[in-house]
Amino acid sequence: MFKLLFILFLLVPLVEIFFLIQVGQVIGAGWTIFLVVATAVIGAFLLRLQGFQTLHRAQRTMQQGQLPATEMLEGLCLLVSGALLLTPGFVTDTMGFLLLMPPVRQLMIAQMLKNSQFVFKTRGTGFYYQSQDQHHTIDGEIVDDDDSHHLR
Repeated sequence: MFKLLFILFLLVPLVEIFFLIQVGQVIGAGWTIFLVVATAVIGAFLLRLQGFQTLHRAQRTMQQGQLPATEMLEGLCLLVSGALLLTPGFVTDTMGFLLLMPPVRQLMIAQMLKNSQFVFKTRGTGFYYQSQDQHHTIDGEIVDDDDSHHLR
């Protein structure tokens, strides 16, 4: 894991610098800087809109008594998208804008859920989780057997 992060932190800036130089040679340094700032501003605006939409969907899901798991994962994708959009460069901006597209985000979430080890579900007043590896279900329910707080 450390090696992967080290390679990413080394490789991503080098790729971004390469593309910034290439684009700057074609359209000029001023326009390149303008494009980098414009993509950050446009991305922040779109991110804000999508974030509010996701928040409203999560609130509706919770009002229905369900866990907003998909909305939480969408929020995580939007957080990553925001970080990518605020990072100067065209490659990270492209990846950030891709994550802003709902179909791409939903495909990514479906892959994350497919590859996850645990699936959490709610049912009534209790909860349970199911491990996809072992196919065991642990079911629980809250029962108050303490009679000490009842007045006699």
